[in-house]
Formats: sequence, C-alpha cells, structure tokens
Amino acid sequence: MNSPAAPTDRPQAEEARRALWDISPPVHAGSPVFPGDTAYTQAWSATIGPGCPVNVSAITLSPHTGAHADAPLHYDARGVAVGALDLTPFLGRCRVIHAIGCGPLVQPAHLAHAADGLPPRVIVRLYPHMPQDRFDNDLPAFDPATVTWLADRGVMLIGTDSASIDPASSKTLDSHQAVRRHGLRVLENLLLDDVPEGDYELIALPLRLTTADASPVRAVLREL
Repeated sequence: MNSPAAPTDRPQAEEARRALWDISPPVHAGSPVFPGDTAYTQAWSATIGPGCPVNVSAITLSPHTGAHADAPLHYDARGVAVGALDLTPFLGRCRVIHAIGCGPLVQPAHLAHAADGLPPRVIVRLYPHMPQDRFDNDLPAFDPATVTWLADRGVMLIGTDSASIDPASSKTLDSHQAVRRHGLRVLENLLLDDVPEGDYELIALPLRLTTADASPVRAVLREL
C-alpha cells in the first residue's frame, strides 16, 4: 500500500500541475522581421564528426526577432540598454486582455471591460491568429493615450502580439515615446493565439546584453 505524500511534497506537486502557456513564437530563418531589419541566420562553426565531439553554431539576428523586450535605448538616444533594466516588470502577475479586431489603434475603451483591479502587467491580444510567416505592414498598434491610461492605473509593462506598439509606418513613435515618459516596459511579438483572457504569472526575462536596444525573451504565462 502506498503511503500518502508527505505534507512537504504537496506544494511541489501543486506547482508542477500549474499550466504553462508558452507565448514565444518559434524563431528560425523564416521568422518575420521589421522591413529592413536583420533576419535570423545560422551557420555551423563546428559539427560532430571525426576529431570533433560537438555541434557549435553562430547565429545572427535582430534583438527584435520573435518575442522580445524593448529597451529605452531603442527609442531614446540617451536611454539605457536592455542589460541594465530592472527585471521586476518582466516577472509577476499580469492580465491578458482581448482586443481582437479593434482596428488600427488600441483605445482605452477596448480594454475597459477588464480594467478593474489591473495588475502591474497588461498583455493585449490583438490578432485571432498572429502572423508567423510574414510581416504585417498594417499591424495593430496602441494609441499613446492608451499607454498613459494604463500608466495612470499602475501598469509598468505592456505586452502585445503585434510587432510594435506603434504603426509600422510611424516615424515619430508616439506610443514608444509615451512609454519613455511614463517609464514603462514593452514586450512585443508575443504568441497569444490560444490564451484566454484572465490573470496569470508572467515570466519573460531579457538577456543581460549590455549594449543592446532589445533582447529576445522566452515568454511564458503560468496559471495562478
């Protein structure tokens, strides 16, 4: 007869049962990038064979490829690099809000239905199915007033399944500049196709790239 698990084992078992949602799109040579940005490439520096026990590759990519965190340096000539960012905004309770098909710009009204008791991190799903085989020149973006509206409610991180919080054609990056003014952090290119609205734990830590304007992240949501 099996004895019951010791009380000290139960929290670990409960932790293992909490579902994970991987919200990072696959990264490969066909991954879409912003027009003119550096596409993903990979070359082998060493391959397993006689006299070589390992495979070793070299990769080239924009730090904005796939799921990524923007650094202030991306939109502010004097902004800090991604490796200097406090990790707190990228880890903790978040809310996924659906604004699918809302049009070219997310307005506060598109988020108001889920705005009561907002946690410090908000992730907005805009696509029924995120485009993973092409760059969307008509990508949905954020009205800068929405960035301010979220900041006024204590939000410190905004995430989206769009490639940018600004329209692809923008030269002024008004929403990025609103993020700069309010000291917010941004996650872009998240894969949210199957994620229901609700509250989760976000884990999306950028790499400690000391001079980079962004960093890839392996973004996941964990059930609370």
